[in-house]
Amino acid sequence: MAQLTHRAANFRKTLAAAISATRHLSTASTATITVETSLPFTGHNIDPPSRTVETSPQELLTFFRDMALMRRMEIAADSLYKAKLIRGFCHLYDGQEAVGVGMEAAINRRDCIITAYRDHCIFLGRGGTLYEAFAELMGRKDGCSKGKGGSMHFYKKEGGFYGGHGIVGAQVPLGIGLAFAQKYSKDENVTFAMYGDGAANQGQLFEALNMAALWDLPAILVCENNHYGMGTAEWRAAKSPAYYKRGDYVPGLKVDGMDALAVKQACKFAKEHALKNGPIILEMDTYRYHGHSMSDPGSTYRTRDEISGIRQERDPIERIRKLILAHDLATEKELKDTEKEIRKEVDEAIAKAKESPLPDPSDLFTNVYVKGFGVESFGADRKELRAVLP
Repeated sequence: MAQLTHRAANFRKTLAAAISATRHLSTASTATITVETSLPFTGHNIDPPSRTVETSPQELLTFFRDMALMRRMEIAADSLYKAKLIRGFCHLYDGQEAVGVGMEAAINRRDCIITAYRDHCIFLGRGGTLYEAFAELMGRKDGCSKGKGGSMHFYKKEGGFYGGHGIVGAQVPLGIGLAFAQKYSKDENVTFAMYGDGAANQGQLFEALNMAALWDLPAILVCENNHYGMGTAEWRAAKSPAYYKRGDYVPGLKVDGMDALAVKQACKFAKEHALKNGPIILEMDTYRYHGHSMSDPGSTYRTRDEISGIRQERDPIERIRKLILAHDLATEKELKDTEKEIRKEVDEAIAKAKESPLPDPSDLFTNVYVKGFGVESFGADRKELRAVLP
């Protein structure tokens, strides 16, 4: 009897291993999976793309890992800020990860992205490392901006990422300038100029959009509508909160920004449109779980029930998790193991970033003037200043 039980146990193990091997074989393949977006797209002066999106096992698993990594990085940044290891302003992206991940899936690194101050995860998507991110957040020399930019000024030119900007809306005209350069150089690439609903009423945005439309520039304006500009609800700040329509003569598209596959489909569609016809506006309907910045508890102008309701019904990571499980691409345990690996990866990056030295005080005077001009410090205590004029 004991022998039979032992054989049965061995059979179950063999069967489980065979099933697992079959699943991993299908996971590694490029088999096409067809998924319908959670909500239909809504177009302004344009026919919206199909709700049917093609993906693959590898892409879904990558989406899950990338978004989970972004989420963990932002949660860790929260803790570092509270421990006073991050100073100044700090705006977190948790809840909005599907926008960054879906956008990257539709474009390449020769396409440009420029955004506002909620920029950590966009930097990561453009090929930045956790080490560079945490070092910059803590003002260390090995940060992506050499410790001089901090949370709001991440940058990675070689990855097509042009910041990280602290002035509300100011990045949009710069993004139109990048698109102008692309058209002038006859590149077949586009620029994504990202801004929030709080910046959507900026005059400079409409001036830049007018120029882009006049010159048919390959510019895609991405409004990340998380429904609160700082602590002000969209309906209190904008007479028309349908931001995808605000371009008037420029076509627009409203997208479920909590669905990575919908974002991918919309960005692919927008890139094709912009290269042929000029600018387009994408309104990403998304949500941030944290307050506007770390100084904002995020609960004085909205209810905790609202936040928990969005987490339960629309969370971008949970949406991808359900798709992975539904298509038997991984087990719940395997996904939890992935999250454990990510936690370890983040902790190791933080420990390494803490070891990075602070910038030398003389670095305060670098990257301000063209080399050889301006004010430079001298002396052992760096207090002697000399001005060199042109």
